[in-house]
Amino acid sequence: MSEALRPTDLAELRDAVAWAAEGRAPLAVLGGASKRGLGRPVQAARVLDLSALAGIVDYDPGELVLTAKAATPIAEVEAALHAARQHLAFEPPDLGPLLGAAPGRATLGGLLATNIGGPRRIQAGAPRDHFLGFQAVSGRAEVFKSGGRVVKNVTGFDLSKLMAGSHGTLAAMAEVTVRVLPAPEAVRTLLLRGLSDEAAVRALAAALQSPGDVSGAAHLPETAAAGLPAEALAGAGALTAVRIEGPEPSVAARGQSLARLLAGFGPTDLLADGPSRALWRAVRDVAPFAGAGERVVWRLSVPPSEGPTVVKRIARPGPAEAFYDWGGGLVWLALPPAADARHEDVRAAAGTVGGHATLVRAPESVRASVPVFEPQSEALARLARRVKEAFDPLGVLNPGRMYAGV
Repeated sequence: MSEALRPTDLAELRDAVAWAAEGRAPLAVLGGASKRGLGRPVQAARVLDLSALAGIVDYDPGELVLTAKAATPIAEVEAALHAARQHLAFEPPDLGPLLGAAPGRATLGGLLATNIGGPRRIQAGAPRDHFLGFQAVSGRAEVFKSGGRVVKNVTGFDLSKLMAGSHGTLAAMAEVTVRVLPAPEAVRTLLLRGLSDEAAVRALAAALQSPGDVSGAAHLPETAAAGLPAEALAGAGALTAVRIEGPEPSVAARGQSLARLLAGFGPTDLLADGPSRALWRAVRDVAPFAGAGERVVWRLSVPPSEGPTVVKRIARPGPAEAFYDWGGGLVWLALPPAADARHEDVRAAAGTVGGHATLVRAPESVRASVPVFEPQSEALARLARRVKEAFDPLGVLNPGRMYAGV
């Protein structure tokens, strides 16, 4: 994909897609390219490079709404929000280092297109829940928009929800609008040490079911905890972490209450603000596996109480390393290199408990030969093809990124 089309505004974006549609020339849609290694390889001779469509268009802290061009770096957005003591509550991860790219290249549009959120998902929801509107160009080279700058501004179909998680296969977004929220005044993390995976998940469940308003609940077994950066590492051994955020007096009171609640699982430590933020950045960005060499990385969504059982089942035929987020409901799994990424074993183990799995990191040859996303039922596959045909009938935008032939 040596040739690139680089539109600098909406009109040029429309013209680029129109040219591709006329010549039936597939395009690989890229913003910051931080997630280029996520999904199936796109078979396209040219890149639709959206990196020039960057910059904050409108931000009024009093309205808690921000509009930016789609390729605006997350770092730029977060800097503007930080100045107003606000944040993106869905905690956008930087998966660039995990996927072999440089850090800091993630864009707001790319984050929304993949719908990948961080540890605060258990409290604040996914990116799609904060996605208010957008302006885009479909594969038909038609400019369209949906939503707007207020939360209750949906008539007819809420297309923002459809674009979230579509991985650029339906439209090329030029501008996006998101809801922002006040940033917490204080952050603390209650730590338990040395727990087994099963005991840790029980402790996290107790914390999440308490009135403590927990905003992060993760467990890192000893091998995963060893992969934390120095500023986040709060000691050797397995770490079970519970995050609480808010006004300082509230955080202090809730921390004491949670410490009493979890006393039966062992002694607790309270991690200060700076180390807490470093720890949760590391969990958010999957830092324990970012330097994991050639290992394959999976992302499993399972019932929280079943996470350790699923990992043990996968580890029976061969080594497996995991850590848990979302109270155990999100499992990050690293496996030795394999031509098939052990996709049948992984999906069978997750499927047994009603979960599903996504192959996040693997060589291009592996991602081209095994399902990256959870295989769809025939009914869902037909629906996905109909949606793709409605927005991109000629298969111009990221063809095959999610499923072969779509």
